[in-house]
Amino acid sequence: MARPREFDRGEALQKATKVFWDKGYAATSTDHLLKEMGIGRQSLYNAFGDKRKLYLEVLASYQDSTVAGHVRRLTGEESPLEGIRQLLAGIAADDDEVRALGCLGVGSVSEFGAADPELARMRDRTNRILTEEVATRVRAGQALGEIDGSLDVDSATGFVLLTMTGLQVAARGGADVASMRHLADFAVERLTA
Repeated sequence: MARPREFDRGEALQKATKVFWDKGYAATSTDHLLKEMGIGRQSLYNAFGDKRKLYLEVLASYQDSTVAGHVRRLTGEESPLEGIRQLLAGIAADDDEVRALGCLGVGSVSEFGAADPELARMRDRTNRILTEEVATRVRAGQALGEIDGSLDVDSATGFVLLTMTGLQVAARGGADVASMRHLADFAVERLTA
């Protein structure tokens, strides 16, 4: 009996991420995944379960990575307002191919909405982390006099998060770096004291 071919699980997961990010869940066939990942059907089932379990793992990994990047940009500047600017501007990837993919998380919401409880829980966890981090920076910016103190913290936070989503959708729609960064600056100006 032939042994299944060995493969690098992390590399296969990265390749699956690219496929799901580009095509979404429904438009991705198992055969396409197998071809792109360079593995056999039994290897897929043994290592990842089925297509849905693979998608959930891809999405969880993607969310962990992107949220960490968002938080790094948001908190990497001493100035809370500049941190928010970096958060928004960072969505506009310099690489045209990466930028054109938009956001896998936003793509998941677009594809499934709130109909899938497991995906909704994953999205809510991500949203909770980002909401807390942005709200903390908004409060700090108000305390320093950088952000308009008359703004409601929850509304300002929601505005930043909605701007993020809009920029991610714009990226998927073909927006260029310059226009995305201009809109990020425009949004930050709305918060400025």
